[in-house]
Amino acid sequence: MAEIENIEAMDFDLLVEKRTDELTELLDKRDMKQLKRRMEEMNEFDVAEFLTEIGDNRMPMVFRLLSKEAAAEVFANFEAPEQEQIINSITDSELAAIIEELYVDDAVDMMEELPANVVRRVMRTATAETRNLINQYLRYPENSAGSIMTSEFVDLKKYMSVKESFARIRRIGEDKETIYVCFVISADRKLEGIVTVKDLLLADDDVIIEDLMDRNVIFASTTDDQESVSEKFSDYDLMAMPVVDKEGRLVGIVTVDDVLDVMEQETTEDFEIMAGILPSDKPYSRTSTFEMWKNRIPWLMFLMLSATFTSMILTSFEDMLAVQAGLVAFIPMLMGTGGNSGAQASTAVIRSLSLGDTEPKDAFRVMWKEWRVSFLCGLSLAVVNFVKMLLVDGMVLHNDVITVAVAATVSLSILFIVMFAKVVGSTLPILAEKIGVDPAVMANPLISTVTDAVSLLIYIYVAKLILHI
Repeated sequence: MAEIENIEAMDFDLLVEKRTDELTELLDKRDMKQLKRRMEEMNEFDVAEFLTEIGDNRMPMVFRLLSKEAAAEVFANFEAPEQEQIINSITDSELAAIIEELYVDDAVDMMEELPANVVRRVMRTATAETRNLINQYLRYPENSAGSIMTSEFVDLKKYMSVKESFARIRRIGEDKETIYVCFVISADRKLEGIVTVKDLLLADDDVIIEDLMDRNVIFASTTDDQESVSEKFSDYDLMAMPVVDKEGRLVGIVTVDDVLDVMEQETTEDFEIMAGILPSDKPYSRTSTFEMWKNRIPWLMFLMLSATFTSMILTSFEDMLAVQAGLVAFIPMLMGTGGNSGAQASTAVIRSLSLGDTEPKDAFRVMWKEWRVSFLCGLSLAVVNFVKMLLVDGMVLHNDVITVAVAATVSLSILFIVMFAKVVGSTLPILAEKIGVDPAVMANPLISTVTDAVSLLIYIYVAKLILHI
């Protein structure tokens, strides 16, 4: 009671840490009865975090203290290594009990992460019905709506009354992933509508479901990409979305917790691609050195070899640059400004594409906007650089190479480079989306490579025009 009274005065993270310390103390004292009671009172995620922290030796022993239902919920919150450890430390009967308690989507996620020998043991201990269901889900395309849906949902018939519907929810709802949204289906399991528990609570007992249900249903097909499913959740503020097969039959639902996982996965994948890293299914802490090498070296190799173009340009104009050797000192600044400008534009457009705010048909509108932005940015940078070169480099640092003509050359080059980089940075992701490639591929590494080469060409030709070299 004292803990409840003090909740408002405590930070939530501190409260969780305090509970973890209490559990650790009980474990050290071998007070297993009290430890079990305390864990049963906690959220399953916090229990999973505690078990992960106590070490490999004690985790299986403490896990066995949990009831069958609590064990399954905690098991679903483990990462793959902890799941594998638990599976290897329990009996077949204990494993079978956990598998039968898991929601199907959690079981499928586990199968995709665990080693083949562990998967074989899991499938051997599961019931025939569970095996068939898991195999059915595993056959759906990777990263599709079918691969992340669950079959645990409440279905109603349109001829049922509110009273009959509540009776059905009470009868089957305990094992369902959500009961707050119910799905109305026909005799041949065709999706006809949805009704929420709120609708049922506010209606009289004798009202028929057909008069309550919403026929304008937002749904997904089993083969729809999971990213498009997450976008629908965001657009329509959904808690659950029905998934239908090619014949329109309801085969599962996607819930908001699954969509949060998808959003995290897709965001991580975009970050990795934008950084020039091949996407990985494993978190950083569980990725081996060799796997990281495999994921990073392709882009690094490509970018290194593509820099040959920059070297070729410098070599071609070596004699001209020798006449004005002072120009060479500004090449890194110009190339860096171009790369940064392109990265800004590409990041903004990639994010806009991922949110559905921009589509390939908007290419000219985006280019026109970025052209105007690039002109303002480039002009601002050029003016500041011109003043800086004359005052700081010329007068303060007494650099004799800096003349009005040289300052004008560098500053004008900045203007053109920024304009080119931002237009290209905004156009390439849209082009990638148009041809069906992940726009994140056209992010910083690739755009920087393109702008580096073009920046040099712009700089050299502006220098030839103004300095007559």
